Amino acid sequence: MSKTISEIFEKTVNTFPNKEALYDVRRNRRFTFKEWNNQVDALARALKNEGVKKGDRVSTYLYNNEELATALFACAKIGAVFNPINFRLMAEEVAYILQDAEPKVVLFEQSLESVVSALEERFPTIAFWYIDEDTPSYAANYHEKLSSAPNLVLDETVTEDDWYAIMYTSGTTGRPKGVVHLHKEMVIQSDILSKAQKLDSDDVGLITAPMFHCAELHCAFLPRIQAGTKNVILHQFKPTMVLELVEKEKISKLFAAPTMWNMLLQEELSKYDLRSLKIGLYGATPMAPTLVLACQEKLGIQLVQAYGMTEMGPAITLLLEDDQVRKAGSAGQVCSEHELIIVRPNEDGPSDPDDRLPLGENGEILVKGPCMMKGYFQREETTEKALYKGWYHSGDIGYLDEEGFLYVKDRVDDMIISGGENVYPREVEDTLYEHSDVLDCAVIGLPDEHYGETVVAFVVSKNSLLTDSELENWCKNSDTLANYKRPRKYIFCDALPRNASGKIQKFVLRKQLDELFAE
Repeated sequence: MSKTISEIFEKTVNTFPNKEALYDVRRNRRFTFKEWNNQVDALARALKNEGVKKGDRVSTYLYNNEELATALFACAKIGAVFNPINFRLMAEEVAYILQDAEPKVVLFEQSLESVVSALEERFPTIAFWYIDEDTPSYAANYHEKLSSAPNLVLDETVTEDDWYAIMYTSGTTGRPKGVVHLHKEMVIQSDILSKAQKLDSDDVGLITAPMFHCAELHCAFLPRIQAGTKNVILHQFKPTMVLELVEKEKISKLFAAPTMWNMLLQEELSKYDLRSLKIGLYGATPMAPTLVLACQEKLGIQLVQAYGMTEMGPAITLLLEDDQVRKAGSAGQVCSEHELIIVRPNEDGPSDPDDRLPLGENGEILVKGPCMMKGYFQREETTEKALYKGWYHSGDIGYLDEEGFLYVKDRVDDMIISGGENVYPREVEDTLYEHSDVLDCAVIGLPDEHYGETVVAFVVSKNSLLTDSELENWCKNSDTLANYKRPRKYIFCDALPRNASGKIQKFVLRKQLDELFAE
């Protein structure tokens, strides 16, 4: 088995040099593995010429593009650390990551130029490379950088223990944390997911979920490269485009969040030939049995669920196709070479791995294995807490049944998952508190058939004239809150329930919400 990300890529290039590797739908550009490798080498040389050395960070602030995929492997070849940034983040959120990661180069595109232009002056040491036409004055053109780069030798020694990527994920306080992964961790993850999806070189995969997410990147894209599978890259998810591409490109493997699968089912499926679809991967939340059956019946596809988190690469459990209905609501069984235990939660510090709970009893989910992160970038104390006694403390609550299937019941930190995206209430609450008429607020998730959960804000206002439309505009115009994190419902109240220590009792609010929407 390969030991580094670069070895995975080079092995496939050498095995299938003339096989089609990539189709970038946005630009209508196709590459064989040999042609794509030439692009990867050109970018690697351009980065070296820019002064990027082993261990330096290279960030991408992009939607799904060939350039993002190329950057991943170019970084891997020269030992640079790949850092994909969520394209949904606003200027201040992106600025925080750039300040923390300190990349040498940032790749960005036209759709996100307004965000970059609002912050680029604050980062004079970063080289901003623009991948589209009409390059702004403060940036360099990506394609010109590649074409003009000298023919430098790519002779860096990259080992399995070198850093491969920093993937940012929100912490319990809403502050992003950079998760550091090594090459060997993602090589093993790729091998596990390649087998789970039964990938081979005859498959054609469609990239439609965001590539900045480790779910699409590590559970779908990288395993396909390992198998020699062709990848079709769709700039953004659009149900009709997905279905058209399935028919046109004979897509056989596809990753999507449950929300996305549900959106596909709402289309007029009889208009498309979908017989090429074989296996669909999903994650973020369990899928309802009715939705599983609908996918099987209407799309003719078998489903595989992956549950996990960025810190683990992400997949730690898999629910395979034969168990989708039988074990509905489960996150599956622990992945090969991983260990998973349920322990008694500790509110005063990290839960003790030795305080294990019996089968069927809810507790905190702890896991360890070969794909576990190296740690959080520049956060030693946070890393020690998260990896206490060698186990990753997920903060999720769940239980194991007698067959070893995991059921995730709740999140210790009250995280909301909306449309496959993590939303931490504190981030939203902080933005609402900035409004001069907001006295108190609390944010929780409301179950939603379409998005999994929607964000709901309970608000105590200083001014009886404060309206939900005013708060909606406030959040829309915020530089610190991404669009998907905005509340979709506002409930005004006289006071929020708190315990003796002053903490908001969100379980009381959830009960109120259930009663309100049950009427």
